[in-house]
Amino acid sequence: MSTPAKNNGTGLEDVNIPGQAYLREALTSCTDPLKAIESFQLENGVLLPSLRPMLPLLDLHGVRRLDFHTSLMEELRDKLIAHINDLGQKEARERDKKLKELLAKSFPVVRVKSLRPVVMAILRNTQHIDDKYLKILVRDRELYADTDTEVKRQIWRDNQSLFGDEVSPLLSQYIREKEHILFDHTNLNNLFFQPTPKVRRQGEVVQKLANMIGTSVKLYDMVLQFLRTLFLRTRNVHYCTLRAELLMALHDLEVQEIISIDPCHKFTWCLDACIREKNVDIKRSRELQGFLDNIKRGQEQVLGDLSMTLCDPYAINFLATSAIKILHHLINNEGMPRDNQILILLLRMLALGLSAWVMIDSQDFKEPKLDCQVVTKFLPALMSLIVDDQCRSLHGKLPPDERESALTTIEHSGPAPDAVEAYIRESSVASILAMYYTLHTARLKDRVGVLRVLAILSACKDDRAYEDPFLHSLIALLIPMSEEFSTEDFCTTLFDEFIFAGLTRENVTSRHMLKLLWYVHNKLPAGRLATLMKAMQPTTAHNEHIHKLYETLQERIGAGQAETPVIEAPPMEFDSPLKSVPTPGPHYNAQ
Repeated sequence: MSTPAKNNGTGLEDVNIPGQAYLREALTSCTDPLKAIESFQLENGVLLPSLRPMLPLLDLHGVRRLDFHTSLMEELRDKLIAHINDLGQKEARERDKKLKELLAKSFPVVRVKSLRPVVMAILRNTQHIDDKYLKILVRDRELYADTDTEVKRQIWRDNQSLFGDEVSPLLSQYIREKEHILFDHTNLNNLFFQPTPKVRRQGEVVQKLANMIGTSVKLYDMVLQFLRTLFLRTRNVHYCTLRAELLMALHDLEVQEIISIDPCHKFTWCLDACIREKNVDIKRSRELQGFLDNIKRGQEQVLGDLSMTLCDPYAINFLATSAIKILHHLINNEGMPRDNQILILLLRMLALGLSAWVMIDSQDFKEPKLDCQVVTKFLPALMSLIVDDQCRSLHGKLPPDERESALTTIEHSGPAPDAVEAYIRESSVASILAMYYTLHTARLKDRVGVLRVLAILSACKDDRAYEDPFLHSLIALLIPMSEEFSTEDFCTTLFDEFIFAGLTRENVTSRHMLKLLWYVHNKLPAGRLATLMKAMQPTTAHNEHIHKLYETLQERIGAGQAETPVIEAPPMEFDSPLKSVPTPGPHYNAQ
């Protein structure tokens, strides 16, 4: 078969239909062009004797022959495409033979735009397209753009760089969407952790990626390789979120070809159910622990993907929130942390998630051991802070004459125990728990509780307390406490001891800080506000968005706008209290 790539025409000559070259030759080699045109029309018009007498009637009504033939061609084309789609539903043996014959006859005219949909319909319904056709589609940008996703999958399977070019803009879009939620200074209601897992994976990017992958294990494995590599390059945890959301989107679509061979599927599915229900019961805890305990020798690389799943900020948020919830339960029931198996499992999963980057970077796939002293020493110290909170709350409800005698018994407002600060310096798990204890106290608007722990949060290991999801949540909870910003001790602890310690993370802390000032500036003493604005003034190291936000904030302060919305924090329930990316080694074979 002669292919369109071998000539500069439309391919009509290849299927024995006179095309541009024939007509040009006929007009330039004749003595009477009008006669040549008439002859061409007779030979190539609709060859139905019963129809020809009607053509003069159409002429009388002003219907051009082009319009008539175009309308006829479109009607026949639509009927042919419908027939091809019906053929695509038939049994493989009958379908494949007929489609192969149709493709051989029709592909030469793929460059004729009006006929291209027919060729694309044949390609779309062909399960295994010959490479000679795929190569032509790849070489011609216009043809490639018009190619259906079902056909592109067959191209992408053997062209990773091209697939990477398609996927890369989607990954960039996904990161921008996550960061927009985290940094948007006008956003106080659609908070980062509010959407349910089901809602999140209905997002445009996740659904597009799932559609691009279809049932192809090879394409799915490529996407996972892109995500691992980008996570290693950037340390951006949103790639971990996308890894989990993509798998669960394919789960929703029941793509058995993929979910049946991804060793993380059942673990991710179980964790997703826990996050959705905001609870880990005994049954699910045993399932999760079983997955971790039963990783066989030779399959240790699975820990890399499991750690990415657990490094997802939504997973970290769930694990830490659940752990704080259990600590309250233990206090109310006089229990010990080391005796609660669900709590130990949550801490174990936290440790695995927080070690994801180091594990994948080093390719040393061993589950990190949970420091037993975090359980035996740090947690009791943290529980003492919670008890202090409860005692202060109870004390505040006592009659005035009983408060003074109660205060002399024990001090519930002093600095946090030394053990708390010592362990958050050394342990990421301890750091996360201290951070979520801070959110808990802020949710209750407990100023003393907030100040006690904020004073030491800058000591968190690996600057955990300055990560975007936490700062986003903290700022959202501090804004409703705006009245506290008029007091010096609150400002000293929050700004001098915590926020300013994190300003070295130029584009991160600054954006959250500017969002906070956007709402509480009118409550701050004039001297403190001037100091903060001077400290927050962007430099050349800051991005354009921060410069614009800073200028807008200056105008807002100058205009004297005092807009501090009343926001009720959601209650916390207690049960009795790409560009082309190099490919790292796949974690499992994609056949």
